[in-house]
Amino acid sequence: MSAAFPLFLTLTGQTVLIVGGGELALRKARLVAGAGGDGRGARLVVVAPEVHPDLAALAAEVRRRPFAASDLDGVTLVFAAGEDEDEAARVADLARARGLLVNVPDRPALSTFIMPAIVDRGPITVAISTGGTSPVLARRLRARIEAALEPGLGRLATFLDGFRTAVRAVKSDETARRRFWERVIDGPVAQRFLAGDEAGAHEQLVKALNAGDAGDAIEGGSVALVGAGPGDPDLLTLRALRVLQNADVVVHDKLVDDRILDYVRRDARRVYVGKSKSCHTVSQDEINALLVREAQAGHRVVRLKGGDPFIFGRGGEEMAVLRAAGVAVELVPGITAAVGCAAATGIPLTHRGLAQGITLVTAHGAAAEGGSAEPAIDWTALARLDHTLAVYMGLSKAGLVAERLIAAGKAPGTPVAVVQNGTRPDQTLAVGRLADLGALAAGLAGPALILVGEVVTLADPSKIAADIFTTVSSAPGRLGDTTPERGLKAAV
Repeated sequence: MSAAFPLFLTLTGQTVLIVGGGELALRKARLVAGAGGDGRGARLVVVAPEVHPDLAALAAEVRRRPFAASDLDGVTLVFAAGEDEDEAARVADLARARGLLVNVPDRPALSTFIMPAIVDRGPITVAISTGGTSPVLARRLRARIEAALEPGLGRLATFLDGFRTAVRAVKSDETARRRFWERVIDGPVAQRFLAGDEAGAHEQLVKALNAGDAGDAIEGGSVALVGAGPGDPDLLTLRALRVLQNADVVVHDKLVDDRILDYVRRDARRVYVGKSKSCHTVSQDEINALLVREAQAGHRVVRLKGGDPFIFGRGGEEMAVLRAAGVAVELVPGITAAVGCAAATGIPLTHRGLAQGITLVTAHGAAAEGGSAEPAIDWTALARLDHTLAVYMGLSKAGLVAERLIAAGKAPGTPVAVVQNGTRPDQTLAVGRLADLGALAAGLAGPALILVGEVVTLADPSKIAADIFTTVSSAPGRLGDTTPERGLKAAV
């Protein structure tokens, strides 16, 4: 059990003494300057022969001289944050003798309290301490908690506080009040507020208060169309993580990495609706009906898709169906495969002198479920553009893509890359010429992205599979005979 007992002090109107005038003293001053609890903060008194201008600006009083015992008069809290270790020890001894709380940074043996790492979502505050054993670890933990907590939590707390009196009047029983607040915080009222719909959250909470059964009034289903990114769970957005952890039902695709599903609440129901080429176990119409049905049953549904819902993810189709059914829809964008795979392989999608833009296309058209129709693509326009071309779902049609582009005027020697399982531990990068694209893709089975353009020459050599060039045409000029410097020189 920790020897340190956690407390939160209200410092409104209290005097805090800071002995020291440098950067360390400034950091402590910034922490306590707004810690009064009502916006007024503490009264800071700084004692030091020389004082940092920013520190002087925060202080109510600056005494530009060495510390004296009389500086402790009327003080609640003391920081001995000067560079002189002997002076810091003297300040600590005198403060302890008066029963004052004192902190000497990085010297827990001299301190009666330890400054924690703080996550501020005012009025919500989270403090993390390692008992002075490892301040750096405390800061790392703070960063993780910062990432997990919505930036709007403080505003949500203030918003809910405005209804406390009304809820107390409607629900006189303590248990009933607690259950009401649990439904509000875990349900669509808080969800709407944190999504930026403050007016909708206010209207729904007022409706709940005016209803005879508040629980029935505030329960309502919704669907969040969430992009899971290309695979690596570290590429999930913070918003996606929060929505996942609040979901009752998660409807997910085949391309969603199992490590991402680990972030889903354990008691949430998971529904797999994955599709692969010529194997559509669940049709899109069935998925649409499932989403509407689950939302209308009052569930918070997450439709989890690989990449981004609105980039070849049918997010627009699902959104239209949900809106037509009167279901609340939220869109949480994700990192699309082109962006994620390019970053994972060191290939810039645009580069001065090599590519002035990027074009995203799919090698599959809007054929019937399970169909294989060739997409209606203007190959001539694609061949003419000075763009990087990112081809989604093109592994099985890689040879056709190369054939169409070359016929439309694209040089057969144009560098290409095939990124299989991009951003994942089993990622594979194959590079070559456009003329060799069919052979390059042969034998690959995982989800893959094709990149076409001179920017491929900048790929990180350490990311390229070692055996790729033995399987690609040995014709002179293939990418295996070039170096990243080729592209860099061309860009100058």
